[in-house]
Formats: sequence, structure tokens, C-alpha cells
Amino acid sequence: MSVIIYHNNRCSKSRGALALIRESGIEPEIHYYLEDSLTEQGIRLLLNKLGIPAEELVRKNEAVYKEQYGDKTLDEKDWIRIMAQHPELIERPVVVNGDRAVIARPPEKVLDIL
Repeated sequence: MSVIIYHNNRCSKSRGALALIRESGIEPEIHYYLEDSLTEQGIRLLLNKLGIPAEELVRKNEAVYKEQYGDKTLDEKDWIRIMAQHPELIERPVVVNGDRAVIARPPEKVLDIL
């Protein structure tokens, strides 16, 4: 089983999801997405595995969202481009197991795909 977590170590939810994965006996591949940003194609692949529209992956409490995008109506392509440019806007943590993924908020949601 190959489990990937898109992780932000400063986030308690992300740390909690990582701990649950490890407690399940799995050592995941960790992607620090703020340091190694996802490409637009990578975001599209994540969205397909999550089964959600791009806007549902956007963190709307972030300053960059409020200052630049909060009052705009954008389409899928725009949101994907924006998340690639501003990875802090990507909801966290995202955990992938094969062709399935989940936003682990709360962290226990990760158990749904392990």
C-alpha cells in the first residue's frame, strides 16, 4: 500500500492525520506541499481522486484568499492555477491511497481510506 500525505507540519490537523497513519502501521510518503508546490496537473489529479470541484479544496480563511479572490467568481481552471501559484490555499492535509483521497479534517477521516 502506498499512502501519500500532503503535509504541513505547522498544522495540528495535518500532524494528527500523520500520527493516525503511522499508528495504523503505515509509513506514508510525505509531501511538504508548501515547500514543493503541486503543479496544475498534480492538483487536477488530486481533485479527481477526491471527487470534488477545485473550489472545495481552497482554504477560504487564508489572507491571500480574502485579499485577492474572496469577491471573485472563478472557474475550475482559474482555481487550479491559483492553488498552484499559492499552495497555502490548498486545504490540508490531503491523504492519497491509490486512486482514492480524502481531506483529513478531522484527522480521523484518514481512516476511511486506509
